[in-house]
Amino acid sequence: MPKASVAGRRWGFGFAIAATMLMMVAASAPSPFYPRFAEQLGLPPVATTLMFAVYAFTMLAALLLAGAASDARGRRPVVAAGSLLLAVSLVLFWQADSLVWVLVARGIQGIAAGLLLPALSAMVVDFAPPAQAHAASLWNTIAAMSGLGVGAITAAIILDVSENPAGVVFASLAGIFVAIATLVWTTPPGERSPGARAKLASSRPAVPQNLRGAIAVAIPAIIAGWATNGLFLALGSSLVRLHFGATSHALQSAAIPVFAVAGIAASVLLHRRSARLVSVYGTAALGVGTALSLLALALHAFPAYLLAVALVGTGFGTAFMGVLKTLMPRVNPAQRAAVMAVVYIVSYLAFGLPTIVAGLLVPVITLPGAMGALGAAIVVLCAIATVQRIRI
Repeated sequence: MPKASVAGRRWGFGFAIAATMLMMVAASAPSPFYPRFAEQLGLPPVATTLMFAVYAFTMLAALLLAGAASDARGRRPVVAAGSLLLAVSLVLFWQADSLVWVLVARGIQGIAAGLLLPALSAMVVDFAPPAQAHAASLWNTIAAMSGLGVGAITAAIILDVSENPAGVVFASLAGIFVAIATLVWTTPPGERSPGARAKLASSRPAVPQNLRGAIAVAIPAIIAGWATNGLFLALGSSLVRLHFGATSHALQSAAIPVFAVAGIAASVLLHRRSARLVSVYGTAALGVGTALSLLALALHAFPAYLLAVALVGTGFGTAFMGVLKTLMPRVNPAQRAAVMAVVYIVSYLAFGLPTIVAGLLVPVITLPGAMGALGAAIVVLCAIATVQRIRI
């Protein structure tokens, strides 16, 4: 990367953090709309989860084919292209009047995210303060979790108070991403691999030999965390509405910002601790919190459910930060997007597959039953991840 001025690095760092947060706002903003779409279109539960999961799988395709594109082509053109594509998807959400158009919009959004997430995450690392090695993993975690919480609760409130909520939410976000596609060109150039104009294969994710063992150890934690994240975003609003009788969209979506705020707080408190300690706390809290949330569901205790969700959030935030703290200091700068793409491939497989399984289980064992079955699997996975990280 050509040497950037201190001011340029600061601007690039701040821009990448803000753009990551806004990308996650756009990812979570549709969540409160899912029950509304399902009700208006008369859809079965599996259709609701399909609306959600198509994002994960189109994102996976983009990650596999071009997840490391910014290592080869440069950060700025990839972020610009992904932002414009995301703006298109948001306009389609705004105008969608059928399940087909919702799925098309969500699919395009997934492709855009597959370009943006690795590029922006690598950009945060590129411009992080050199004397603060912990800063990149902390801010990548804060940006992602704050975006998830802000997007869901803001969209939910707008659903409650606006006569045209889709226009307010999706048109505004589309305009923001057109602006991001323009502003990215004011940041310094990022890292590029040797022979940057080479073949498409150079834009695909890869794990360097020295990181394969660390990735293998991290996989159970990544799966447990992102499966939990996916279930809350896809089914959390419906669960609160049906199981606890919440009537407003804001109350139905309350668990998502609770999850996010708790994750941010735990990440800030623990970010200076060792990667191992952070990872062990994260997977343990994720497992215990999930078990307590299932107990709260069985007792029909909404305040206890929110407290359990807060503990789950601390686990997700720190487990993911622990993975980044373990991996990123050992990655060559010109391979950052490639490694982040691998992390996100595992993450979004875990994000999407359990959600589809839950949608198929709901008609058979009810929504609380489906959440209980998958929650139990997550608890077991967290126990495995915790023991494995303690030993290694």
